[in-house]
Amino acid sequence: MDAYRDPARSFAERAADLVSRMTTEEKIEQIRSAAPALERLGIPEMDWWSEALHGVAREGTATMFPQSIGLGATFDPQLVGEIGKAVGQEARIKYEQYSSRGVRDLFKGLSLYSPNINIFRDPRWGRGQETYGEDPWLTGRMGVRYIRGLQGDDPAYLMTAACAKHYAVHSGPEPIRHEFDAEVSPKDLRETYLPAFEAAVREAGVAQVMGAYNRTLGEPCCASELLLQQVLREEWGFEGMVVSDFTALKDFYTGHKVTKDAPESAALALKHGCDMNLGFVYLSLPEALERGLVDEADIDKACRKVMEIRLRLGLYETPDSLRVDHALLDSPEHRALNLKAARESLVLLKNDGLLPLRGKFRSVAVLGPNAMSTRALMGNYHGEASEYVTVLDGIRRAAGAGVRIRYGVGCELTPYVQPASQDKKSGDDISVSFFDNVAPTFNLRELMGHGDREAEALAMAEESEAVVLVLGLDETVEGEEMMGGYSCDEFAGGDKKTLLLPSNQRKLLEDVLALGKPTAVVLLSGSALSVDDPRISALVQAWYPGSLGGQAVGELLFGDFSPSGRLPVTFYRRIEDLPPFTDYAMKNRTYRYFEGEPLYPFGYGLSYTSFAYADLSVTVGEEITVSVTVSNTGDREGREVVQAYVRWDGGDETQPLRHLCALGEAFLRPGEAAEVTLRIPKEALYTYRADGSRAVEPGSYTLWVGGGQPDERSAALTGVRPLSAGFVL
Repeated sequence: MDAYRDPARSFAERAADLVSRMTTEEKIEQIRSAAPALERLGIPEMDWWSEALHGVAREGTATMFPQSIGLGATFDPQLVGEIGKAVGQEARIKYEQYSSRGVRDLFKGLSLYSPNINIFRDPRWGRGQETYGEDPWLTGRMGVRYIRGLQGDDPAYLMTAACAKHYAVHSGPEPIRHEFDAEVSPKDLRETYLPAFEAAVREAGVAQVMGAYNRTLGEPCCASELLLQQVLREEWGFEGMVVSDFTALKDFYTGHKVTKDAPESAALALKHGCDMNLGFVYLSLPEALERGLVDEADIDKACRKVMEIRLRLGLYETPDSLRVDHALLDSPEHRALNLKAARESLVLLKNDGLLPLRGKFRSVAVLGPNAMSTRALMGNYHGEASEYVTVLDGIRRAAGAGVRIRYGVGCELTPYVQPASQDKKSGDDISVSFFDNVAPTFNLRELMGHGDREAEALAMAEESEAVVLVLGLDETVEGEEMMGGYSCDEFAGGDKKTLLLPSNQRKLLEDVLALGKPTAVVLLSGSALSVDDPRISALVQAWYPGSLGGQAVGELLFGDFSPSGRLPVTFYRRIEDLPPFTDYAMKNRTYRYFEGEPLYPFGYGLSYTSFAYADLSVTVGEEITVSVTVSNTGDREGREVVQAYVRWDGGDETQPLRHLCALGEAFLRPGEAAEVTLRIPKEALYTYRADGSRAVEPGSYTLWVGGGQPDERSAALTGVRPLSAGFVL
């Protein structure tokens, strides 16, 4: 048996033997994302680019879970791990369905460019929805669990090859990402931007790491000696594969101007440890070889990394651990998991007693552009679900036959229409020029859409006893590099310019509130919005809640379960309270460093019941063991997210105000109590110095345990404060 086919040998040995049998041209072809078949060695075609942020994406029918930011809001790493496992299984099933019929092209493979574990440092970033939020520790816990789920339980083989992205210091602005240099201090780099990636490598054993588009500290991330060699390979011991973001190597000479042409760019990336090119620049490696910019050993090294991952995915043999029952695809089990995630992701921000709606009203008007929108359920990088339950659908189902539901769209999502060329759909008989030549007083595009429907919505509201306004955004206005889409006073290239709702939605909200009806607002968005009006009786942040998200929203509004979601990002009052978008310093950013008063704090979320904490104890050993008694003091059963925050008392103003270091949960019936134990590894207590070095400092620490942060705004909103205790190391 040839060595590369022998499962008794190590994957490294097999990969080395396999690569030794390839020609130079064949090796170069195999380190591009669209790798052709190599039939003489039994290697089928494989396209490495597939997506799975919150479900298998762009491959047809699959379970569509809530967008990643919503998963972050669950504060439930175990649940995220279960979702990762389900997504990994469905990706394997989709691969087998397609490949068994000879289809192995784009988005049909076992390499999943997920999760996105960048830090959501600024609410303007359109891709922040793809992350788990603003906290490095929480992002690390979620990322580790998701990666383990995607890759499976076998210690050697991979169900799928997960990819931690975008390494590193990457969070907008979208329009300048191909030329931007993200400058950070050593402390911010190590304290904020790298910990989740370190956890992905050291704890989760992630198979792939994707370099970011931007430069960091002057070096393109996909060819950074600091990031790829010193930190990733040497310090963390990463043995997997590094892949560039799509066309990121082209940016070296077109955007960053650090090289002169494609061969130089290919050489720079390959020499600095980028094993695979998602794009086309590695097509120039033959010329780079001729010019002496790289040598055969550089190509061999990268190709061995790539082939080792393919072998671990089961290139020549399929162990039992990689066999998945195809009945699991879009199965009742996965749909139940999806609905559970949607329920846990919803955050109740405000409630003056209006919610739950059950038994209070005979008629409810459901208004707004996201009420009947399936697009607002999805979030970006989504797949296709076999069923979508919109918010309107969910409200109708939850309300039952005894409540009259009236619906009116009220307004478009935004007052701005995309360029005509993007409006035109396949098969349209009406030409773009027809639209462009219509007299300004006769807006045909608007008439073909919703037009002025506010009058209708207001009539619905007046004729109903209560109102649910379903507002927010969707992936058409916030997302990835929308250079040809919306560009106006409120959005730019996928990013937001403001924390406010679009102006037409603000008008609809104001006019509905002026009617004086009891009004609940449901926001569907991937980022923080500033919606603050005392006339709003209840406010729910629903994110992009997945294909069954509308069912979860309806059930929450009518009280079928008690909400337990928590904010994974700070909701600020105004954009002016923040540093410039391009400033990557953490000063005055996120709950750890923000100097002002937030609208709604990180970790905050209300319930339909109430919880009390008592008997906090802290034991110092190899790890910090915390126990606390949690009691349900209300009249509803519910889930309580138990949060622990810590601060080193010897720190100065350069240190965080506090940081999350442990999570737990309790499911309690009214009057029931339970002891919750939290274990804090000492590594979660790192203090970072100005030079980026870290240590668990000796001395005294303050620990807070409760349902949220120990800040004044959380206390004002909830009327309770977490317990606190000190300990000494």
